Amino acid sequence: MIHFINKRSLFDDYPDNYQEIILGAGCFWGVERVFWQLEGVWVTYTSYSGGKRPNPTYEQVCTGFTGHAETINVIYDDKIIATKDLLKIFWECHDPTQGMRQGNDIGEQYRSAIYCTNDEQLELTNISKELYEKVLIDRGHTTITTEISINQSSYPAEEYHQQYLAKNPNGYCGIKGTGCVLPPL
Repeated sequence: MIHFINKRSLFDDYPDNYQEIILGAGCFWGVERVFWQLEGVWVTYTSYSGGKRPNPTYEQVCTGFTGHAETINVIYDDKIIATKDLLKIFWECHDPTQGMRQGNDIGEQYRSAIYCTNDEQLELTNISKELYEKVLIDRGHTTITTEISINQSSYPAEEYHQQYLAKNPNGYCGIKGTGCVLPPL
């Protein structure tokens, strides 16, 4: 499969030394659009992560029985865009305090999640969560409910979900942040 925007392969031929992080922040269409536009991001693709069923379909994920979140895989060059910068964008682009929802999208599949692929990412993620949570609480929000873990399985979503908002510019996008800013890491 080829990325609709940058015409790169979604699943292989990544440059050496690129990193991957998996992010969930509600409906994956809007989240993917936020990240595919960033300099230093090689490719993005929508996926299902954090569940218990191998290779789930969208219909199966929507039942709530697979345990998966709608996520995006971000393949990036951390010499151009640092992991801490991706985390800043992640925290600020949605409301990580909403539990099993984002806005009007309700259910386990819309939960906030960060699935790290190495220990350095995990450490930065936990530090950034603590910092951002303090900001959110100071501004009247509740605690962060984002699921954070390492080495979760990720399964690519169906082709029609890949770069959906580029193919359907008037498609639904419910992503919006809290207005709070993560302090520098």
